[in-house]
Amino acid sequence: MEHAFASKFARRAFTIVLVLFIASFLGSRFFTHIDLALYGYMVGSIVFVGGFLYRFIAWADRPPTNIILKKGLKLLFRKSTPKTSAEHLVTYRFIWNRGWYRWTQHILLGWGCILSAFVTFPLVFGWMYFTMGDNGIYTVVFMGIDLMTIRADGFLAYLFFNALNITAFMVIAGVCMALYRRMKDFQALAEQTFLYDLMPLYLLLFISITGLMLTASNIFLHGFGHPVISVVHQFSVIVTLLYLPFGKLAHIPFRPMSVFARNYREHYAEREMKKCKVCGTGFVSAEQSHDVIDVLQTNEIRFKMEEGFHLAELCLPCRRKYRIFRFTGKPTHLSPAKEANQHANG
Repeated sequence: MEHAFASKFARRAFTIVLVLFIASFLGSRFFTHIDLALYGYMVGSIVFVGGFLYRFIAWADRPPTNIILKKGLKLLFRKSTPKTSAEHLVTYRFIWNRGWYRWTQHILLGWGCILSAFVTFPLVFGWMYFTMGDNGIYTVVFMGIDLMTIRADGFLAYLFFNALNITAFMVIAGVCMALYRRMKDFQALAEQTFLYDLMPLYLLLFISITGLMLTASNIFLHGFGHPVISVVHQFSVIVTLLYLPFGKLAHIPFRPMSVFARNYREHYAEREMKKCKVCGTGFVSAEQSHDVIDVLQTNEIRFKMEEGFHLAELCLPCRRKYRIFRFTGKPTHLSPAKEANQHANG
């Protein structure tokens, strides 16, 4: 098998696509419940999976990321992992510290996209579908198993059939909040670019609006314009899926990796803190400081100073002072005065 593929990436990509194919084959009861209207979405989703695998493997093979992933996996069953996962993946508590506005914006955008994916991908790959009997009762089928029955006019049926409409309104609200902030915030205005910061928002907005237009066409216009709107919506979704692994939106599927990083920092900080070689303040774990030095050496980057310490062994304030010293010749890093900069601790 090692010689059957051109690279490890090719083998992993083939394995994942094969698993998707088998899951679709079994979940749709041997392809008897594949919706051909969703064929374009299926192709786009498979290409998205390939693009995401390429981006993830390229990212995971980097020396610093590789260390975080390996050590993070070993620490996955820490007692604090459920709490960390909830804060980083569910409640976004780390964003709450930046203000309620940005927290609300991220909740709407993040959960709007995640819930949409939870609904869309199972339908596209045939993992979930609905069958209806003569008595007006729907059967929800998941992976070929009759999961539950619901009344066609019941509240649960309403939520199931309008889930994407609800998430579309969530995404539209989140995008509008993000665009408003980017028009008013001076830092965002100075740093943002159209392709990286604004285009993902416009893509999400376009998908949500065209999706709602499909519903409006069915309910209010008796299907008028539905074929054209359907093609436009499908095109927008496929383009976004192709773009997603390589743009700013990639941080949504990458977000679970933050739990690994948090566990890594907390676990090794509890064992031993690295003290700054100048001021003696503990600023990171000794393990992290050692890993940073090793990664820099792996990339043939050496910051060994004439004074005998490595630049990674200084806390951020002392590191900045030391760099000023190297430019000016004045030993500012030996001054006990603290920086006035409110972000002096990083």
